[in-house]
Amino acid sequence: MTHQNSFRNLFKAIAVGVFLVGICSPAWADGDTESKPLALQRIMQELGKNMQAITDAISREDWALVAKIAPQVAEHPEPPVIEKMRILSFIGTDMGTFESHDEITHQAARALEQVAARNDGQGVIAAFATLQSGCLACHQSFRKSFVEHFYGQR
Repeated sequence: MTHQNSFRNLFKAIAVGVFLVGICSPAWADGDTESKPLALQRIMQELGKNMQAITDAISREDWALVAKIAPQVAEHPEPPVIEKMRILSFIGTDMGTFESHDEITHQAARALEQVAARNDGQGVIAAFATLQSGCLACHQSFRKSFVEHFYGQR
């Protein structure tokens, strides 16, 4: 893996790791905080919409739609470079854990795309469970400290 790919994958993990923060945090949602929201907020909100759309498509057995949306989860936009540096500075020695979460999430979203393209309903459910588990693992590892550090919330 090249340094650039590793760097890119790291920030995918960041996005996944704070997925629910973008959806649930009052400071991000209302904008009534002294801390300027990170661009990552918008990325997380879009990921939230994509995950909800996948859930809806699964419930309707619309495998084509699942296959269409899954790559958007795997290849979501990245924060600006300055923001990436702030995040990297905060994560520090936990970068390896972050990269691991990112890789699991990326692979799970790609696997989801592939099984959905084959109209494999059981495979879709299994791949989506893996994707959600990857999100949860990152959330449990990073969300609380991330929100406290960048938004002063406990």
